[in-house]
Amino acid sequence: MHIEQLYTKCLAQGAYFISSDGEAAIIDPLREIEPYLDLLNKNKVKLKYIFETHFHADFVSGHLDLSKKTGAQIIYGPTAHPAFDCHIAADNEYFSIGKLKLKVLHTPGHTMESVCYLLFDESGHEVCLFSGDTLFLGDVGRPDLAQAGSGYSQEELAGILYDSIYQKLLPLPDHILIYPAHGAGSSCGKNMMQETVDTLKHQKEVNYALNQKSKSDFIREVLDGLGSPPPYFEMNVALNKNGYEAYDELHRKKMKALSILEFSELKKDNDVIILDTRSADEFCKGFILGSINIGLDGQFAPWVGSILADVNQKIILITSNGREEESILRLARVGFDQVLGYLQGGFQTWKDAGHSIETINRINASSFERQYNQEDSKIIDIRKESEYNKSHVVHADFKTLDEIPQWLDTLNDSQHQYIYCGGGYRSMIAASMMKAKGLHNFTEIEGGFGAIAKTNIPISYIA
Repeated sequence: MHIEQLYTKCLAQGAYFISSDGEAAIIDPLREIEPYLDLLNKNKVKLKYIFETHFHADFVSGHLDLSKKTGAQIIYGPTAHPAFDCHIAADNEYFSIGKLKLKVLHTPGHTMESVCYLLFDESGHEVCLFSGDTLFLGDVGRPDLAQAGSGYSQEELAGILYDSIYQKLLPLPDHILIYPAHGAGSSCGKNMMQETVDTLKHQKEVNYALNQKSKSDFIREVLDGLGSPPPYFEMNVALNKNGYEAYDELHRKKMKALSILEFSELKKDNDVIILDTRSADEFCKGFILGSINIGLDGQFAPWVGSILADVNQKIILITSNGREEESILRLARVGFDQVLGYLQGGFQTWKDAGHSIETINRINASSFERQYNQEDSKIIDIRKESEYNKSHVVHADFKTLDEIPQWLDTLNDSQHQYIYCGGGYRSMIAASMMKAKGLHNFTEIEGGFGAIAKTNIPISYIA
């Protein structure tokens, strides 16, 4: 028996490879399938099944491409209605993988077709649970995503999730390992742990959702503090249900190097966004006015989905040299396939050609400490509400980055503003969007709240 977790930090996502006696299964694969094909070749096994825990909202799955390449059967849980051939499993149905068995547990609530997969070893003992988005480490799946078209309210879905967890999962043996589909940083939950595997016993001790006295308590606690789901979620669900362009073909078309002239012509189109995937440190020193900075070295894909919102958005890229292909791949993971190309030679080519550039006024926390008491300036904290409520700079206004389209127009450029996030990644996204909107009278804080908290700037802590 071989179990391997393939964890992708950008999406905080776990896919799983299982093999036994020449056969293999993969659970919740990402869109790029080469790593899975490599694993099959390395282990000299044949892929028998591709198991999906539900229709994913936060990424495009690789189930279709992987099935076409290998002939493996795609499996979904009860009530799933995809637009392609697959096997719709029954609750408690078993599947064999070599000498192992996998049992389907229908666990609706996060979505109505959600399932978990319970793995039995060669001796028939329960080993682990692939819990999808039903049970996370420290949390459970948010129950508000399946409202559209389901006929259920989020409260009703939370109640259904309670029944799934308390009736089907908590009675399982304490020793089994929990392998979730996501970890800390995913928008599919609100309180996930950094760890990516744990025992059910420990989760019973530390997971707030597993320690509620009643269904009504569970519903209240699970729904409390949920922000709005990112706008691209519904579009990713549609792609996973209905199908999408094969990644190999997409890659061939999108890896197009653009000359300065070609880039300039595309730039004139109001429907085209310039996406700069360089680091915040690089971007702040020089960029093309109008470009949006979402750095690859962070939670790139989820922020692309949240900020750009529409998967049909046309995009031209500025990247660090050598990271063009990676940028296109990571956009494809969340369904953003309308990449028209990338500027050959990157930003430096643009600068060397004498075209106009912009910069961001960025200072470190020590400089901010010296300037903090300037009464004519406003301070904006763009972190999550939970981060702000825990601690923030005294007098800082809360305006989360998730909702920047709503508050960007309310800013007054006649008043100077300081902006900060947790470490400088999100605040540079906001800074680029402010510049693109024609706002220039602001300063971004390098290192964010993490650096600010080490100074003598007054901090407000939750009681």
